[in-house]
Amino acid sequence: MASAISHAQLTAQLAQGTFAPLYVVVGEEDLLRDMALGALKSALLGEGESDFNCDLFYGDDVSGAEIVTCASEVAVFAARRVVVVKAADKLLARECDAILPYLKGPNDSTSVIFVAPKLDGRLKFTQALAKVAVTVDCSPLREAQWLPWLKQDAERVGVRLNEEAIELLKEVCGGSLYSVRRELEKLAAYVSPGQVVTVGDVAMLRGTEPGASVFDLTLAIGGKDHGRVLAILARNLEAGEAPLRILGSLAWQYRRLWKVKEVARQGGREGEAARTLRMDPYKVRAFLDQFSDPHLHEALRLFLDADAKLKGGSGGRPARILEDLLLRLCNRAQAHVTPPPSGRGVAAPQPMKGRTISNVRTITSGRQTRS
Repeated sequence: MASAISHAQLTAQLAQGTFAPLYVVVGEEDLLRDMALGALKSALLGEGESDFNCDLFYGDDVSGAEIVTCASEVAVFAARRVVVVKAADKLLARECDAILPYLKGPNDSTSVIFVAPKLDGRLKFTQALAKVAVTVDCSPLREAQWLPWLKQDAERVGVRLNEEAIELLKEVCGGSLYSVRRELEKLAAYVSPGQVVTVGDVAMLRGTEPGASVFDLTLAIGGKDHGRVLAILARNLEAGEAPLRILGSLAWQYRRLWKVKEVARQGGREGEAARTLRMDPYKVRAFLDQFSDPHLHEALRLFLDADAKLKGGSGGRPARILEDLLLRLCNRAQAHVTPPPSGRGVAAPQPMKGRTISNVRTITSGRQTRS
């Protein structure tokens, strides 16, 4: 099976004039998929893209025979043809089987590009395609990749952001690259050339109402303010925020809480924690005490359950699922935390490892095995 390549590696291959007859553009980050597809079409067809030599199909509205017939045609007034199959994960199994013979001997002058968030690895078609096609990985960015990408995209539109503005952008956009790009383009049109973008600029153009951020939500959870928690959720849903984005942002904020608690446990200064959480240093300790280690571990389980229900389309309406989650978090928040006993035999809390929930890099514990 050929290994997957990144968008940068794809760009390098295309720049060298290296083309393949079969491509798979797969991953849950829609902006990266669109960028990869755009790069392929431009390189394969040239800037003056010809409709005669580019055909677009959708997996839920095409047969395997149609794809094979189109891919077997000869290019008109051009060196290559391109056949794009979007939503390739929607292809029926029998239609996939009809494409299998073509994979063994594809037309060298045609590039067939299968695009999907995810393909079923159990299918013979997917397994055969993985062996012969160039796979472009468009998975959500890892935590270490997110900041460099944002800075590079900000430079593209001529925007400079301070650290707090970067954190807020990530918070309100839930890690969605398309959402971040839209906000950066609005900021580029709003701020003066050379001006450093602040938190206030991001909040104003984003349209985030005061008291409706994920930080306000965690404040309300820590204070066991059931009414305020539900009001903040309702305000975000009415503003058009996707339930999965709300869940992802909340899980991301809990991950920050865990990191701050670890820093404090290791003797870090409260000023450092205050900068991370963007709050008064004198209020940090009382705020963190509302979120005990058992609460954070229990929150992870609740996030995973809610994530499965929202993605699975079961368990009731999305608003009801989130309401239930938030009320459970409120009920488990602690106003006071009893210091752990000292002495031998006391296990120290283990740091949380990375996991993706709702396309947002968030938290998990080493003891958690559920996916």
